[in-house]
Amino acid sequence: MLNIAFFSSKSYDEKSFELAKGELNAEFHFHDFRLTTTTAKMAHDNEVVCAFVNDDLSRDVLEILAQGGTKLIAMRCAGFDKVDLDAAKEFGLQVVRVPAYSPESVAEHTVGMMMCLNRKLHKAYQRTRDANFSLEGLVGFNFHGKTVGVIGSGKIGLATMRILKGLGMNILCYDPYPNPLAVELGAKYVELDELYQESDVISLHCPMSKENYHLLDATAFGKMKDGVMIVNTSRGELLDSTAAIEALKQSKIGALGLDVYDNEKELFFQDKSNDVIVDDVFRRLSACHNVLFTGHQAFLTKDALFNIANTTLTSVDAFFAGNTSGNELV
Repeated sequence: MLNIAFFSSKSYDEKSFELAKGELNAEFHFHDFRLTTTTAKMAHDNEVVCAFVNDDLSRDVLEILAQGGTKLIAMRCAGFDKVDLDAAKEFGLQVVRVPAYSPESVAEHTVGMMMCLNRKLHKAYQRTRDANFSLEGLVGFNFHGKTVGVIGSGKIGLATMRILKGLGMNILCYDPYPNPLAVELGAKYVELDELYQESDVISLHCPMSKENYHLLDATAFGKMKDGVMIVNTSRGELLDSTAAIEALKQSKIGALGLDVYDNEKELFFQDKSNDVIVDDVFRRLSACHNVLFTGHQAFLTKDALFNIANTTLTSVDAFFAGNTSGNELV
């Protein structure tokens, strides 16, 4: 029987993986804490470690796992920027991920954040709970006829474009690897500077890499339209949060939607309601009336959770059967 150690697991992970387990001969060990150099020992004698987006899979952690008998690292997410792939290869660990669990889940959340920010739904909700039915300060704009700039035209970016096309938006797109399906939708590929200058709304859908770190920084913000709306449901490190605060103060950014944050591992997926948040950048951002945070929940639908579990366990089964799943990174 296989032993699989899950880190950063929640109740919805347990339900979805038990549902997808089927006839797989495996015992699941769920841990709600993150994988770190301290907690890695909890995976001793587990052939598989199933980790999530903010778990530490650095060289030191991978070495501990390999010494403890782990053979396979199964990332139950698309991102793998926290995984030292070179070290994994050195220690004889195979790494798999879930490349596309439900692009529509993230795309729908992205557009939902845009709608909420534009029509001030979060503010209206709070007002009406207090019997305040004033419409002052709730004016939005029509998406129809406006221009959206989509950075990254993979499966999630494409799914987002489909929805925004249905709203009648003009779509500009940037990606080093153009997607013919985006062109078929009517998207126009342009350089980043043109996208910044022409877009009323900008949506991030690219992976995290050294080249993309703080892609949206003070220089990028300076090239954008005054009052631009920015939504990031991709990776927190793509956007310079400190520079964003200054852009908000100057009204360069008119609305900011963040499902991800560059220091989120200390905050997200935890109940901090009784704690004092010591992250001053986060506190300053969340205090802005035109900033909307969600806690990395864009993926969180029943459909996506089942697909994540099913794809992950399919990769596990393939590995121990001596086959490939197509989801391998190493």
